[in-house]
Amino acid sequence: MWEHNYTPVADSLVYSTLISAIPLGVLFYLLGVRRKPSWVAGLSGLGAALVLAIGVYGMPVPQAAASMVNGAAFGLFPIGWIVIASLILYRVTLETGKFEIIKDSIGALSDDRRLQAVLIGFAFGAFIEGAAGFGTPVAVAAAMLTGLGFPPFYAAFICLLANTAPVAFGSLGIPVVTLANVTGLPEAALSSMTGRLCGLIAIVIPAYMVVVMSGVRRSAEVLPPIAACSVAFAGVLILVSNTIGPEVAAILAAIAALVAMVLVMKVWKPAQVFRLEGDVEVVKQHKTYTTGELVGAWVPYILLVVFVLAWRYPPIQGALNVVSVQFDVPGLHNTIMRLPPLTPEALPYGASYNFNWLSAAGTSCFLAAFAASLVLGLSPARFVGIVKAVLTQLRMPLLTIASVLAVAYVMNYAGMTTTLGLAFAATGAVFPFFSAMLGWTGVFLTGSDTASNALFGTLQTVTANTLELNPILTTSTNAATGVMGKMISLQSIAVAVAATGMASSEEGRLFRITLRHSIILAVFMGIVTMMFAYVLPQLVPLP
Repeated sequence: MWEHNYTPVADSLVYSTLISAIPLGVLFYLLGVRRKPSWVAGLSGLGAALVLAIGVYGMPVPQAAASMVNGAAFGLFPIGWIVIASLILYRVTLETGKFEIIKDSIGALSDDRRLQAVLIGFAFGAFIEGAAGFGTPVAVAAAMLTGLGFPPFYAAFICLLANTAPVAFGSLGIPVVTLANVTGLPEAALSSMTGRLCGLIAIVIPAYMVVVMSGVRRSAEVLPPIAACSVAFAGVLILVSNTIGPEVAAILAAIAALVAMVLVMKVWKPAQVFRLEGDVEVVKQHKTYTTGELVGAWVPYILLVVFVLAWRYPPIQGALNVVSVQFDVPGLHNTIMRLPPLTPEALPYGASYNFNWLSAAGTSCFLAAFAASLVLGLSPARFVGIVKAVLTQLRMPLLTIASVLAVAYVMNYAGMTTTLGLAFAATGAVFPFFSAMLGWTGVFLTGSDTASNALFGTLQTVTANTLELNPILTTSTNAATGVMGKMISLQSIAVAVAATGMASSEEGRLFRITLRHSIILAVFMGIVTMMFAYVLPQLVPLP
């Protein structure tokens, strides 16, 4: 059995950290500087990770190859499958002409692009995040904004920025549930603290989006509905996460935000309508639709919610899981020994793959799309044509997703990611700040808050205990600040580009634009974590 060595370069954490960061540097350089497509950056980063894992960390070739295949497989299923299904759902809405009704119904609320962006990108996106997660909200919301007339690049950027606050409670609270399972800390305490942190994020993000779109001065023009959205979302998120638990926190918070924002928009209009560059000034001539027509137009998304929630209902999920195919990854499962301080004691590193083809969230989304096609009168032949078109459109984004997950898995199983984590942990008294940066790095690497929590949750707990800090704070910060890395993860960028129909050459520009905002928001959360650690420790639940 091969054992991890977290300081393979001259037995130095500093030198080893510099080496282990090279794959990340390759990703940043190729995307942000050389402006290469994300699939090129992903494959290049994978090559660097393999060379360093084998040549520097001494990882045996069979384990390196197996970890690469395992990561790529996870990238294609379940993540890639969700992206495919969500885009099919959107195309069904488009092909049947129902999206025009959706656009008109939203336009009837407001022609103001700021309000449309927050309503769809943040509030509706948060609802989809809470129900499905794993890339679905960015794909759906970005496609919807593009259909409303937003430039594709702008729609992708806004939705990446918006998909933050609900992520820690995405897919029925899986990130928090995973964090509790990995660390052994009480789920209720982790849910409470994560909710408090994400509540602060929710207060900031809608206003931040509007400031980015229109500047500080003009953002005041839409203060009433933005404030209603922020306060409703944050209040319900904190309440539910602190009383009920993580499973429905994002869903109920999103519903509250949608209702609050729509109610305000029904009785209040901005003095000046904000439009994007290139928008044509038109006189409002919104068609009046019957209730039946509106419900019919929203059928695909109503069915999406019904199917996703049904798929998550434990009795149904248990029945669907009967046909799942789960197995230990050959040549990788329990062939690597993880060592302290990553784990309390030396433990074998498990590796299993679950092909839950029927119970997967992507399958529920696909079936919702198929059911919607039947309800809306789409012929089977046209539905098959949509599926083929989507698969063609997503060829390169799926390659990106697979390659970046392969990078993350190779780095994880080689011990390279742990080296990075130990470097953050060595910061001592300022570790609360860097614990936030650790979560941010984990989500950037894996594209998943759940995966980041599984990766760094134990390290956050062990380090906090060593430094006599409250582990509930540092582990919750891993989840809450990790969401800021979501907007720059290559998987999210690939999904956004694919959903809006942009060329893959735009991925580098999108990465550079979102990177600045990701860093600003992550630093903000690092400061907030320091405040909770040393100024307001009484507000942190005890383990």
